[in-house]
Amino acid sequence: MSWQNRFKSFIKEPQNIILIVLFILMSFLTLLPLVSLIRDTLIAHPSELMSIKGAKAGDFTLFHWYKVFFDGKNSKNLFYSPFWNTVKVSIGSCVIAIGLGGTVAWLVARSDIRFKSIISTIFVFPYIMPSWTLAMAWLNFFRNAYIGGKPGLFTALTGIETANWFAYGQFPIIVVTGLHYAPFAYILIGGILQNMDANLEEAAMLLKASRMKIIRKVTLPIVMPAIFSAFLLTFASSMSAFAVPAFLGTPVRYYVLTTQLYRTLNGVNQGYGYVLAVVMLAVGLFVLAFNQWFVGKRKSFTTVTGKSSQVSLVKLRGARTPISAGVLFMLLLIAILPLVSFAVESFTMVTGNYNPSNFTSIFWLGKGSTDIANGEPGILRNKYIYLGLWNSIKLSVCCAFVAGTAGVLCGYAVVKRRGSRLSGVVNSLAFFPYLMPAMAFGAIYLSMFTQKNGFIPPLYGTFTLLVLIGSVKYLPFASRAGVNAMLQLSNEIEEAAVIQGVSWWKRMVKIIFPIQKTSFLSGYLLPFISCMRELSLFILLVTPANRVLTTQLFQYNEKGWNQYANAINLLIIVVVLFFNLVINKLTGASIDKGIGGS
Repeated sequence: MSWQNRFKSFIKEPQNIILIVLFILMSFLTLLPLVSLIRDTLIAHPSELMSIKGAKAGDFTLFHWYKVFFDGKNSKNLFYSPFWNTVKVSIGSCVIAIGLGGTVAWLVARSDIRFKSIISTIFVFPYIMPSWTLAMAWLNFFRNAYIGGKPGLFTALTGIETANWFAYGQFPIIVVTGLHYAPFAYILIGGILQNMDANLEEAAMLLKASRMKIIRKVTLPIVMPAIFSAFLLTFASSMSAFAVPAFLGTPVRYYVLTTQLYRTLNGVNQGYGYVLAVVMLAVGLFVLAFNQWFVGKRKSFTTVTGKSSQVSLVKLRGARTPISAGVLFMLLLIAILPLVSFAVESFTMVTGNYNPSNFTSIFWLGKGSTDIANGEPGILRNKYIYLGLWNSIKLSVCCAFVAGTAGVLCGYAVVKRRGSRLSGVVNSLAFFPYLMPAMAFGAIYLSMFTQKNGFIPPLYGTFTLLVLIGSVKYLPFASRAGVNAMLQLSNEIEEAAVIQGVSWWKRMVKIIFPIQKTSFLSGYLLPFISCMRELSLFILLVTPANRVLTTQLFQYNEKGWNQYANAINLLIIVVVLFFNLVINKLTGASIDKGIGGS
């Protein structure tokens, strides 16, 4: 067959056209921005010309790399201290996340603890809610008069002034980040524990091994890949976190890579920020590549070939009720009490004063007063808040539609051409944005789209740029859902329609999508929820014209308008939980299914 005939035969298949289009688009939207980012670390920027002697804008220079890595004390303050702070925070967060998440996962999946369904549902709340929720709650409870201006609830109730190290900086960042990602570890480890073959444990019991020895010698080795994956993925997520270090570290000048990146890109030395973004990206890629290698290696040691029909649950005996009540109480402190603190703080006229006479609704419904926050009206009477809410919903819908549709097409084409080199490349490119820290990804797009690229005009400051970066960043969620859905679908169904002469478009709309509707919808809904609560990805790219609720909250907090910030935070949480509830009711999807009890 001649190459012309092979080419005609190739382009007749819809999946081949989809793969080619996706390859071109994803190369442009992921690989080209990466090249643009590296380029911007090697050129002089207009705002830096006073620092780089004799240079003109666009000239080649190694100035930024030298200043970041080899400039003595300046390099220490600019990079090395924030880098080691990031490592310490990430490791500490992993210990808390895996310790707490793994313990609760074991109790729910392998013991007879009470309230399994309630615990499983409540435990994922911190993961559904925005990442800074617990950070603001921590400030509400533990801020002190030395830095916070007014004491928090803890000091108001006990009279004890909290120390700076406890209220701000490394310790609270580790605790809060660990608590936020504990549900992530719980989901990963709990899924393995729930579906784990119990034959080995039962054999150990027959040999009279103690329960602790069974856990140490049998259970832990089996779930070790999940624990290690949880550690590495939590480490990567903690390293790229911005909101929690910004809220808790900035008041005492405790910087990590993300907050340092934000400072440099909003200052006069943007090149420093681009170098930091490259470092963050390299570390993230290394951590996640190492995770893939480790998990792949461990798969070769699989020894379990069947699943026992019955799982022998550990009897907690007399400790059952106290442990159940203790876990439930702890979860209420983590998931429910923060919401109460936001409500209380948003109704106090003077922060730190909790007398009934001090409560007011002015920060929700007030018209605005010149002696309060420069005359800022209450959030329910503030047109800019409604603009931010509308922008958030509009942005989430657009990102969900673009990412979800691309994910469905990607899943269809990748599975149909499974095993081919083009399919593998497109599948990898679609997953690549997940490996990039959100702040670094925002820096990449800031670098690329502040100027004209070929026929594409500068996009900085436009709503289009937010939709573009959100769609690309959340494509991995949608593409995974699309691939999984298509892998479950037999080829015979579509082949029967092809024999009947049904067009590809009609096959997709009338057959494939309806059959796998629930799985495909998750590819639309996950980006929607994620976008509604996103801050790190958009913080470098928003302008006053296209602000969203999350960036408004951050700006209010920076100005010290705590009551407004708490009110907006509560509004965001209510909106996110509302949409999450609607999504679960419409699709039946639940993040904790398969882990908890009924």
